[in-house]
Amino acid sequence: MGGDRDWHDWHRDYADPGSALAQRLRVVQEHIGAWLDERPEPRLTVVSMCAGQGHDLLEVLAARPDAARVRATLIEFDGRNVAAARARAAAAGLEGVTVREADAGDLAAYREAVPADLVLMAGVLGNIDDAGVRRTVATLPSLCAPGATVIWTRTRRAPDLTPAIREWLAEAGLAELAFTAPGGVLFAVGAHRFTGTPEPLPAEGRIFRFR
Repeated sequence: MGGDRDWHDWHRDYADPGSALAQRLRVVQEHIGAWLDERPEPRLTVVSMCAGQGHDLLEVLAARPDAARVRATLIEFDGRNVAAARARAAAAGLEGVTVREADAGDLAAYREAVPADLVLMAGVLGNIDDAGVRRTVATLPSLCAPGATVIWTRTRRAPDLTPAIREWLAEAGLAELAFTAPGGVLFAVGAHRFTGTPEPLPAEGRIFRFR
């Protein structure tokens, strides 16, 4: 992962309910909860790119009586965030959660974690260049199970790439379920359903690099 940002300290804004990050988290969690409600299967798989400390998925699962049916792989590069996510999952008794210390931009990180019924890309697309965003979207058919849901976030700071992202998602076989872009803040959250045909995961390759 590139750049000088401290990705552990970055998570502190989640503790402020009024922060844009906390507001975005609530929208993402609402989508995760709705997805779980819509999918009654006894086993569901989730993969989370650049999962950080796992606030989005782990907080939802910790509050649900059906959490045991979820098998989730959280992919995170920062070792401190990995430790925090593992501690959070253990404290909540989420035995189906694996937190993998790996580079989510490397396709090798997804072995044995995909195809997934839910792909989370929260905090990913706003921290990679435009070419990386397009490659990431184009890779989704290799990460998604049939009928999978993809939840993603992106800043709308100018130049706003979200219109292009939504077009690229459609080109990759993902139909839009929801797009939330609240007034007064610059984040956007999208939820899309994979309607295309899954593709094999390439044996190796790079999708993106964090800036």
